[in-house]
Amino acid sequence: MELPRRTYYYKPKKKFSDKALIARMEQICLDFSRYGYRRVTKQLHREGCIVNHKKVARIMREKGWNCRPRKRKWICTTDSNHNFRIFPNLIRNLTVDGINQLWVADITYIHLLVCFVYLAVILDVYSRRAIGYALSRNLDTQLTLSALRMAIDQRNTPPGCIHHSDRGVQYASKDYIKELEFYKFQISMSRKGNPYDNAFAESFMKTLKSEEVHLWEYRTMEDAQRRIPYFIEDVYNHKRLHSAIGYCPPCEFEFLLESTPKASQNTLIRTL
Repeated sequence: MELPRRTYYYKPKKKFSDKALIARMEQICLDFSRYGYRRVTKQLHREGCIVNHKKVARIMREKGWNCRPRKRKWICTTDSNHNFRIFPNLIRNLTVDGINQLWVADITYIHLLVCFVYLAVILDVYSRRAIGYALSRNLDTQLTLSALRMAIDQRNTPPGCIHHSDRGVQYASKDYIKELEFYKFQISMSRKGNPYDNAFAESFMKTLKSEEVHLWEYRTMEDAQRRIPYFIEDVYNHKRLHSAIGYCPPCEFEFLLESTPKASQNTLIRTL
């Protein structure tokens, strides 16, 4: 037919009027109030709207939709003054190329109206998915064990998976280490006073605080128990775009990995 190949494969782009574009951007900013212009642009691209990131940034600036971080009081949740065994850091310069190779764990506080409660979380570093979490009024080993057991229940974890955490007593306690050794984890701990050694978990906690906790101002434990699992499962794992995995939600990323042959996974990651 003497047609160029690109004509055969051409697919018309979905065009939004400026009015429709602004309306959709407003909805995205309402749903994800801490999104910057990059994530808003990527979300529009995923929906088939081809728009330049500079235009998105300009509209967000003009409408006052740019997120502004709020300063909060910092509370220490790590008590490393104990007599339990300290394990070496195994993840410095480590390259992770699949799920269930490296899990990171951390604890943060949640400020209620008149007190604090504590949240323990475990992430799979490769997909950035939150696979285990637990909320409690007490900062103890039972909190971290509950999060670990949830993660183990969700995953068929192969022996040799690295579990990385800080040196806090909740992670170094005999009961916690016994659980890790039973499931044949490699145990890794950060250097003392160095948050960069557990940057993946620290980044998740920052996202949780800025995009959920600080926006809702929980009054009671019941508020936290209702909202935090919703944010972790429905928003963070299934909807929120993550820049480290090609602006893709963690659960969608894992699904794509499962449906892609191992030899082609690196190509998939580059194209996301």
